[in-house]
Amino acid sequence: MKNIEKLVRPNIWALKPYSSARDEFVVDDEGNEQPLVFLDANENPLGSVGSNGANNRYPDPYQRKLKEALSTLKNVAPENIFLGNGSDEAIDLLFRIFCTPGQDRVLVTPPTYGMYQVSADINHVAVDKVILNEDFTLPVAQLLDTIGQQAYKLLILCNPNNPTGNAIASTAEFEQILQTFEGVVVVDEAYIDFADFASMTALIDRYPNLVVLQTFSKAWGLANLRLGMAFASPLVIDLLNKVKPPYNLNGITQELGLQAVQNVAQKNTFVANIRAQRDWLYTQLPLFDFIEKVFPSQTNFILFRTQQPNKLYQYLVQHQVIVRNRSTQPLCEGCLRVSVGTEAENKRFIELLASS
Repeated sequence: MKNIEKLVRPNIWALKPYSSARDEFVVDDEGNEQPLVFLDANENPLGSVGSNGANNRYPDPYQRKLKEALSTLKNVAPENIFLGNGSDEAIDLLFRIFCTPGQDRVLVTPPTYGMYQVSADINHVAVDKVILNEDFTLPVAQLLDTIGQQAYKLLILCNPNNPTGNAIASTAEFEQILQTFEGVVVVDEAYIDFADFASMTALIDRYPNLVVLQTFSKAWGLANLRLGMAFASPLVIDLLNKVKPPYNLNGITQELGLQAVQNVAQKNTFVANIRAQRDWLYTQLPLFDFIEKVFPSQTNFILFRTQQPNKLYQYLVQHQVIVRNRSTQPLCEGCLRVSVGTEAENKRFIELLASS
């Protein structure tokens, strides 16, 4: 059994969080809010300026209704769910909970999502790196050797990986890492809805040092809301709730998130459409002799290697098509990353490649 308590910064463990009277949010046995007279938070009782809705009251600080709906959808208990202002908030909070600035170290596996490094820099935490294999898979033996030589607090793994698009390891390999690593393993599953393998949320009851991140920004089409999810043991979730701002998710985000969870069929339709368009792009990209390689993807984007990435990138920008230049990342020399768009957007992209 991993001792998560010993990994927590002592000042965070001793922290007395900000207490809001709204923490005593009252619901009846059927989950309905009871009529209350709110005289605790110095709100404007008269309404909201310039708004058709009533936005003058603070939202539920623990997003109970949305968590209950997610619990059913994800088959995860509400006490195992944290909701944040995008997954980036959960990433930042994990640094603040477990990593003492200027003292602790974390481990990442480039090429990977750049916010891990940014969050580490903001929190003054050193980052060590184990580069992925040439095929963008995880060098498990090297990783296990590395974590055996240094007391890392966090190991952050993106699966499916951004910017490469692939699954970096099997579930068995992830479990081997979880059993060996004495710190917290953060698995970022922002693109899991597009993948043909299962989420690791099913493992959180087995491994108290596992945190799984997901998001509403991709498959759910709610990037504008900034709504992220973290799934972990109740102890880790309690720590995230302890450190987060009191009202980190506004009420509109909670309402629209709840509506989304109640319309899973539409999300599934979106995913099927995007996967079909991704398949079409795979038939088109190899037709161009200046594209040297198209990498497999379990996401809603495709990484490809081209002979003159900077020139092609600028050409696309000049024609109002924006992709991502990843050619400066480890193992990604010459690579651009294109998101799967609508049918019309994808055709426009291919037409521009043909005329470049």
